[in-house]
Amino acid sequence: MTDTITFTLDGETIQAQPGETIWQVAHGRGLIIPHLCHKPAPGYRPDGNCRACMVEVEGERSLVASCIREPAEGMVVHSDSTRAKTARKMVVEMLVTDQPEVAHDASSHLADMAAVNGVSDSRFPKLEKDRVPLLDDSHVAMQVNLDACIQCGLCVRACREVQVNDVIGMAGRGHDAYPTFDMADPMGASSCVACGECVQACPTGALLPATVQGDSADFDEEVASVCPFCGVGCQVSLKVKDGKVKYVEGLNGPANEGRLCVKGRFGFDYIHHPHRLTKPLIRRDDAPAKGLNVDPGDLLTHFREASWDEALDAAAKGLQDISGQGVAGFGSAKCTNEEAYLFQKLIRQGFGHNNVDHCTRLCHASSVFALVENVGSGAVTATFNEIENADVAIVIGCNPLENHPVAATYFKQFTQRGGKLIVMDPRAHGLSRFATHTLQFKPGADVAMLNAIMATIVEEGLYDQQYIDAYTENWEAEKTHLANFKPEDMAEHCGIDADTLRAVARDFAGAKAGMIFWGMGVSQHIHGTDNSRCLISLALMCGQVGRPGTGLHPLRGQNNVQGASDAGLIPMFLPDYQDVTDPEVRSHFADMWGDAIAAEKGLTVTEILDAVHAGRIKGMYILGENPAMSDPDVDHARAALAKLDHLVVQDIFLTETANYADVVLPAAAFYEKAGTVTNTNRQVQIARAAVPAPGEAREDWRITTDLANRLGLQWDYTHPSQVFAEMKLGMPSLNNITWDRLEAEGAVTYPCPAPDHPGEAVVFGDGFPRPEGRAKFTPAAIIAPDEAVDDDFPMVMTTGRQLEHWHTGSMTRRASVLDAVEPEANCSLHPRTLRKLGLSPGQDIRLISRRGEITIMARADRAIAEGMVFVPFAFVEAAANILTNPALDPFGKIPEFKFAAVRVEPA
Repeated sequence: MTDTITFTLDGETIQAQPGETIWQVAHGRGLIIPHLCHKPAPGYRPDGNCRACMVEVEGERSLVASCIREPAEGMVVHSDSTRAKTARKMVVEMLVTDQPEVAHDASSHLADMAAVNGVSDSRFPKLEKDRVPLLDDSHVAMQVNLDACIQCGLCVRACREVQVNDVIGMAGRGHDAYPTFDMADPMGASSCVACGECVQACPTGALLPATVQGDSADFDEEVASVCPFCGVGCQVSLKVKDGKVKYVEGLNGPANEGRLCVKGRFGFDYIHHPHRLTKPLIRRDDAPAKGLNVDPGDLLTHFREASWDEALDAAAKGLQDISGQGVAGFGSAKCTNEEAYLFQKLIRQGFGHNNVDHCTRLCHASSVFALVENVGSGAVTATFNEIENADVAIVIGCNPLENHPVAATYFKQFTQRGGKLIVMDPRAHGLSRFATHTLQFKPGADVAMLNAIMATIVEEGLYDQQYIDAYTENWEAEKTHLANFKPEDMAEHCGIDADTLRAVARDFAGAKAGMIFWGMGVSQHIHGTDNSRCLISLALMCGQVGRPGTGLHPLRGQNNVQGASDAGLIPMFLPDYQDVTDPEVRSHFADMWGDAIAAEKGLTVTEILDAVHAGRIKGMYILGENPAMSDPDVDHARAALAKLDHLVVQDIFLTETANYADVVLPAAAFYEKAGTVTNTNRQVQIARAAVPAPGEAREDWRITTDLANRLGLQWDYTHPSQVFAEMKLGMPSLNNITWDRLEAEGAVTYPCPAPDHPGEAVVFGDGFPRPEGRAKFTPAAIIAPDEAVDDDFPMVMTTGRQLEHWHTGSMTRRASVLDAVEPEANCSLHPRTLRKLGLSPGQDIRLISRRGEITIMARADRAIAEGMVFVPFAFVEAAANILTNPALDPFGKIPEFKFAAVRVEPA
């Protein structure tokens, strides 16, 4: 262990660790040394430019900045000497002089530091500043007030070093220096992605949310919770005033370390939108035919308001009249672990079958199948934060800058430290500019490309034979299989030259520690399971699992898709991925629940809707899911919803799916309830209610409990902590994780070996949860996409998300900032493709597939390969899934969202 450093601080002998600064040591002991340019948060280096944290060191003529000065053995430091206090007060007094008469942020950090230093006014004259216009209100989310800037540089460090966006720099000199965006652009016209890191870092109010000025920055209460959007699981501080969330800041959670993206910081106000459901609704007897025809302003012509008792009675009776195999359930990855657990329990216990599923079927089902098959667990083997310990990382089939922006900050920082980033995707998205290699391969050619890389590793003897012998099986079959995939043979098939394939193979196999991250560009194919098998084999043959900086990580798309899957919201698994066909597993849950569990695997999302068309399923209970937008070939899905005899929908808005409901139950939004969620890192986190639900809306767990009791089940839950306690009885993954511990600590990673352990960031260091502790190689052959391009449909369409919108848009399109930034349905094509078709950016076009057509605005984007079109799926007026192919992966039963043959015509 490295020797500690002993020094004296304000008369007390204390010890410091090497690398710690005087300020850190003092702060850790509860001593407050004022500071302004220093931000004591992960990712921020000390700068020492404001001199507001000066202390006196005996034997040195000058005062020193405590935020950058490290103590030395025997050093004597005084933070409370007259000289140090007078100097700090002088610095703050001079800075206060130039502040505006009316503060933009009355509760700013500068105001706090002025109070700590006893500064209420200034003796010094105000200096005129020769600057560009002081106010920049060109951005919809943020406002720049240069009259409050103190040139601390925190906004530059926030943008350049923490978020690694490099939009903000300093212009001017000396007293006239000021932050500027790109090439002196207005903030709203710059390349700013509105992460708001600069706003959170600014100590004066020079940068603020556009809606927060002066006293409006005050709040009545601060509530810690978790972001309700993607699977990163950022911890947030919700600032509440007058019963509403006023603004949001990032907390130092294990996944985000204070960082947020535009959705997490500015996308919160959907919960206060006037479209919120506030009373239970029952479809009117004289209502028009079911369909996407209910405008929220015209709601009561289709539905009538009802009491909770009437609505729950109607919901239960309709489902009971059908009963048994005729009823199926879609749960939600947007709800809490407890709510997911109760939902699958209700379907299994109340209707005696396993026909319950959720959106993992449409995102990472193939990844989970391959992981369970080959490493014995469907969760990630390492947190994405482990990239700090890697020297090479592959990012394939995902666009973290838009889909997982906070995780992407760690990837970008990784490259800034010299790490090699290998980006593989049919789109050359924004992360490519940080990459050592960018492989823009042909759509659907993942297996050919990955097998060629692995074939190089075998051919050149770059694999880790010691690891393979100790921890794997079926290696010889894999080696034999790969002999047919030489890079020179696969180059034309995948569109990547052999030299690049070999260079990538050498870089990854030669890494001391390498990680692989992937997204739905890998999983959403009919060969998605084979894609994942290849990635698993690539990691195994190089020994890149089970050590710091190594691992396999499918980035989860929704805030609780990991937790909902863990909780059993899957038709073939009970909680913790325990096989529903295993008699011992069923017996355990039957003892817990008091009812026998069906032995047959249930139907998946798409199979359930097929069964509706076949007349086998006549009733559904849908919690927080929107299959009228999210399913492939949504015309088929919508027709199924319209065909149901009884549909109960529980949601926060009248979604496209709720349009088809017979009973609509108004639910509480995420920031209006308590519970736990599990992010992509396997980190179980506590979420807390910050504001009350509007009107008569209720928490989902409470609604499901009330409905269960009307179905004849005897449930007596009165708080989600009771549900969590029950979950622990059937879920070994929750060992040593308790509700009280989560309340105190905020997050614990599973598996967790002890009550005081933070949990294992990296797993499988000593073997795998498979027979004999060995992971398995599963060879994967090339399988063509389900449909091919031809003269009638000559282009390939792929789908995905945009930075500002999430999932089906029901939340983000009702968030004022997000909708203002990205208000219109759009698709992206390469400029040369547009010119070839005689089209112009901004023009409306028609996209036509073998299943339907949409009209949508075209954008020019050089990241899109020629002959391709990218369509976001958040816009109901141009729903991408009208066009997508419902063909399924035979293993994961996931649809082929990422490849559809289309043609493009002028609208």
